[in-house]
Amino acid sequence: MEQPGFWDDRVKSAPLVKQRRGVERRLDTLRRLREDAEELGAWTELLAEGEDESEAADFMSRVRSDLHELEMQLKLSGPEDDKNALVAIHPGAGGTESQDWAEMLLRMYIRWAERRGFDSEILERLDGEEAGIKSATFAVRGEYAYGYLHGENGVHRLVRISPFDQQSRRHTSFASVYVYPEVDDEVDVEIEDKDLRVDTFRASGAGGQHVNKTESAVRITHLPTNIVVSCQNQRSQIKNRATAMKILRARLYDLELQKRAEENAKREGEKKEIAWGSQIRSYVLQPYQMVKDHRTKIEVGDAQRVLDGGIDDFIDGWLSRSMESVAETG
Repeated sequence: MEQPGFWDDRVKSAPLVKQRRGVERRLDTLRRLREDAEELGAWTELLAEGEDESEAADFMSRVRSDLHELEMQLKLSGPEDDKNALVAIHPGAGGTESQDWAEMLLRMYIRWAERRGFDSEILERLDGEEAGIKSATFAVRGEYAYGYLHGENGVHRLVRISPFDQQSRRHTSFASVYVYPEVDDEVDVEIEDKDLRVDTFRASGAGGQHVNKTESAVRITHLPTNIVVSCQNQRSQIKNRATAMKILRARLYDLELQKRAEENAKREGEKKEIAWGSQIRSYVLQPYQMVKDHRTKIEVGDAQRVLDGGIDDFIDGWLSRSMESVAETG
């Protein structure tokens, strides 16, 4: 960083600055823990002499907080973990039932983001004819948003008495969740115009209502990868195209990261877990209530609390499992 011209090249300097900040945060936490360790002996002597235990309890609470912070910093140490997250949700087969489940998941993640103090923004939403959503893409912006959410990739399963079944039968629904890092302005993702097919169409709300008189909605297909993104939230075609391009850049960036990870896994002879397309979690509302993560085996009995955004147990369990896997392979 002391080299001449370092700050002139933002593309090269920004990642190093961000990396330095992460290291400095860990060092600050380690310094506090070192100071706590030095105080521990003094507190032991004071307690033996019958000093007030409430102050000691406050001290231990602070130590536990520092240890938890360091643990989370170590868990969220991936190269993309400090980025914002883009989340795409798609219902599985099953029409209205699955579309309603997809909207329940959308609500769950938005509620979780609110609890964490993160900002969320719906970038693309296509409503179902009767209920729910056909698709949705939203951004979660905050410190380590992608690091927290990337373990949510996969298929989520719901078992409940269907509110759309007149005979009140139990139904099983599926929806897929895909999380990828939002691309910073400093990251260069090359997209050539000749590789794009841009289609415009009229945006519409649920049930075909509020149909625009102009073709403001935009769908972009990246021909080499066949990735399709769309946006119809804005009234302006220009704004919709800009948002769709932002999503496409993030998708292509994530695709490149996946390719690198697969190449590294092949070189190291490791088995790569297939996360996308696998059933990672089941949410059971009938005949009993339980949410179970099939990867970590963590179970929560209060399903409604989970659907209201209480997914931290599952996120923490996944991060701990990932950290253990890295330690074993490293």
